[in-house]
Amino acid sequence: MSDQKLRVEIDGAVATLFLVNPPMNVMTLDMRRELDEALTSLEADPAIGAIVLTGDGDRAFGTGSDIKEFPGLLADGAVVSRKLAPENETFTKFANFPKPTVVAIEGYALGGGMELAAGADIIVVAENSKFGVPEINLGAIPGSGGSVRITRRIGIGRASELFLLGDMIDAQQALAWGYANHVKPKGEVLAHAQKIAARLASAPKQAICAVKQVLRYGIYLPEEQAIAKLLDVLDVLSRTQDLHEGADAFINKRKANFQDPLDTSKFVGCMFPK
Repeated sequence: MSDQKLRVEIDGAVATLFLVNPPMNVMTLDMRRELDEALTSLEADPAIGAIVLTGDGDRAFGTGSDIKEFPGLLADGAVVSRKLAPENETFTKFANFPKPTVVAIEGYALGGGMELAAGADIIVVAENSKFGVPEINLGAIPGSGGSVRITRRIGIGRASELFLLGDMIDAQQALAWGYANHVKPKGEVLAHAQKIAARLASAPKQAICAVKQVLRYGIYLPEEQAIAKLLDVLDVLSRTQDLHEGADAFINKRKANFQDPLDTSKFVGCMFPK
């Protein structure tokens, strides 16, 4: 039996990443490392245009940290240095991924699972899914970026309710709160997520990257600065061949043939610059 905690399947330009730690896909140190390595590899692969992240099986996307690892980490005083700091780096790498990201959730997404998924561009969930950050019940707080990304996704009032009470919400509530983008019947989530990813993978890569960047400017910066940065991005985008191709295709009523490769150096990796 393999000890591998992450499985990658590639279909065309879409890579699907499975978190593999049955039955609940808890996040171990090894899973975090394998996820980090996979993201680095897929970002560099020009054949990959989008990724889907999901949990193996239908019980859970992920339910947070493997608590069995904590006694040793606590004894060494290494919870932050060995666990949470690297985990935040990897979850940030996923949130900042320059190619489109779609998360498919069947079952539970709790704690770190909900935090990780919050970094996706689009989240597709099953009707029976449950979400929550129950760390308060352990005398802890969400430690893997959820206080930032979940809050920005759903707003501070709703995030306060989740974090302070530690209760779960269902799929329809997650949709109403803006955490989820699509709710699908159980068993149809992954296929729907992969269909969205395939569509995104066929879109002009530089424009996709630019969209991801300006959305983040809109979150991180005051309005006037965000608009100034938007104009900078548009200036760069106007020099790409794909934009000229798109304009010509529109004028001549033909399908555009976008061919520009992704060049993250032009758009600061699609992220708010450090």
